[in-house]
Amino acid sequence: MSKIINVRLELDKIDKSKIVVGEKGKYLNIIVAERKETDQYGNTHTVYIQQTKEEREAKEDKVYMGSGKEFEFENDVKNLVPGSDDDDLPF
Repeated sequence: MSKIINVRLELDKIDKSKIVVGEKGKYLNIIVAERKETDQYGNTHTVYIQQTKEEREAKEDKVYMGSGKEFEFENDVKNLVPGSDDDDLPF
């Protein structure tokens, strides 16, 4: 069984000073945390911008960017039908 978390982010909340410029692009470090309780919309996770050590020590408020839902699905390969070499397809 596999799990994914589908999140929705509010991009207007991105603090541009939190964007890190690296060799291959620009990055934003975020945290995806499991909620203690599912909210009224069925969201199981919350997303916020990662804080620096100094911000955590100063107990600054987190910048929440969105939320998400966890989904589980089966990826059972033994139920798949094997392909055939004589299907007349050119590939």
